[in-house]
Amino acid sequence: MRRSGWFVGWILLGMSTSPAIWALDKSVDLQGIDARTLQKAPYNLSGKDVFIGQVELSRPSRFAVDKVSNKLLQLDRIIVQPYEVFFRDGKAIPNRNVDDHSAQVAAVIISQHKVRRGVAPEAKLLSSAYSQRRQDGQPEACIAAQHVARQYNGTVRAINFSFGELLSEDPRPNPKLDGDALLTLCVDWIAATYNTVPIVAGNQGKGGIPIPTDLYNGFTVGFTREVDGIYRQLDRGNLIDEPYLDRNSNGKYDQGEVFSDINKDGKWTSGVESPIDGRRSMAILAPGNNLKLPTLQGKFKSANGSSFATPHVVGTIALLHEYANRQIAIGNWGIDARRHELIKAVLINSADKLKDRGDGKILGMSKTILDAFGKTWIDTEAYPSREIPLSRSLGAGQLNANRAFQQYRAGQQSPINGSTNISAIGWDTNIVEVDKYQEYVFSDPLVADSFISVTLTWDRQVKLNDKNGNGLFDIGEGFSDEGFNKVELYLMRSQDTDISQNIWSSVSQIDNLQHIFIKIPITGKYKLRVVFKSPQTNIVSQRYGLAWWAKNS
Repeated sequence: MRRSGWFVGWILLGMSTSPAIWALDKSVDLQGIDARTLQKAPYNLSGKDVFIGQVELSRPSRFAVDKVSNKLLQLDRIIVQPYEVFFRDGKAIPNRNVDDHSAQVAAVIISQHKVRRGVAPEAKLLSSAYSQRRQDGQPEACIAAQHVARQYNGTVRAINFSFGELLSEDPRPNPKLDGDALLTLCVDWIAATYNTVPIVAGNQGKGGIPIPTDLYNGFTVGFTREVDGIYRQLDRGNLIDEPYLDRNSNGKYDQGEVFSDINKDGKWTSGVESPIDGRRSMAILAPGNNLKLPTLQGKFKSANGSSFATPHVVGTIALLHEYANRQIAIGNWGIDARRHELIKAVLINSADKLKDRGDGKILGMSKTILDAFGKTWIDTEAYPSREIPLSRSLGAGQLNANRAFQQYRAGQQSPINGSTNISAIGWDTNIVEVDKYQEYVFSDPLVADSFISVTLTWDRQVKLNDKNGNGLFDIGEGFSDEGFNKVELYLMRSQDTDISQNIWSSVSQIDNLQHIFIKIPITGKYKLRVVFKSPQTNIVSQRYGLAWWAKNS
């Protein structure tokens, strides 16, 4: 089968019986994304009653659906038991379309093993397999994803995509990673239509499976490996086919060359399967190396790849939504807290980049994240650029579930309205009209030489070409890319009124995401401005998600 999961996350033999070195436990704990802190008192978050999805060629097995051996029965009951399983848009076929890869991906999220618990062990995972024949591809995957998103009145909060389509097998003439493959358009349409966050495993190089890594309304995940027992360095497997600075003009990557926007002749040197126009292929990193995960035979094997980084993110989303459900139930929050644009902004904005020295000036970050060559985020092309929101090799940094929770629980804070100002940490989801802006003024001065992190996200618009008028994607139908509006983000002194006086900005013209990570120059009063510039590409009232984290005096 051509889109076999090992392209994204391959399985290697490697048994161990010592709980101390089981890497799933490490990847979820302080050495990785620090989700264990949220699973313990006083938070006690487990993803309880939160629906999340999984779409792959195959699916995990489920007790009461599949006939299994005694070993597998025990495995399903204790470790990996999806809430429901499907084949595309129907019931799962017993004992069919089941494989290790999908079971291992699921284990990262919902494993209930006492030592190697998943990120959100009580989340309700809905898993659909889509492939039965070699010719099954993007349309069938879209059908499966749509079916998962529609379950339980459209309350599936995130969908894990640890698979992809070969670019060479895309039916378009001269296909590129331009966001217009059927599956990529489908995934973005599903995000906006069903208010869910698609999380896609990053492509791992030439010959890999990049569609739909060029999506807009969710994001793509790369994977890290351990350095001295801590997950904090980009695995080289992410870099095989990224654009690079070809210093010796031999057309291939050589030791000592760096990945960059342009080559020495000032021209874009694109990998075979890299997004066009210099757009970044991944937004965030998560642990994905040497994870000990269960197989269908009741054994544990070492697994590596972005396939297994991605479910760390999906599990974290389940934890955040469980907390949101609590806040909404007692009347503290409104349902806007569940907006997919917001969740995306929260996760990206709270990612680890540089370890804080203990004075809070690097926003309490717990790890310094390195690229494959040992460089940090401030050494990348994104740090000095206003037009590049994310690092090509590091995205916004590595997922930190605990920091994402701290970002999220700070709560919604509105744009300036009379005497209403914002605190140092918070978020908002709101609407900005064309040729207008929304402004957020910090209530207290921000500290000189401290960093500020701000992330703005909004949707690309995708239209379903609905031939039969049933409101659903059907085989033979397609989608139209209606583009995204140009929304920009500015950091300004509170007294300034013209954006030309800004301290810093994020003004990417090729993405529906802006990200600022910069030092505050002098202690003083500052504000954020979200600007919707004309002409609009589609709608005149643009909904967005915004998250910020700063240090005040």
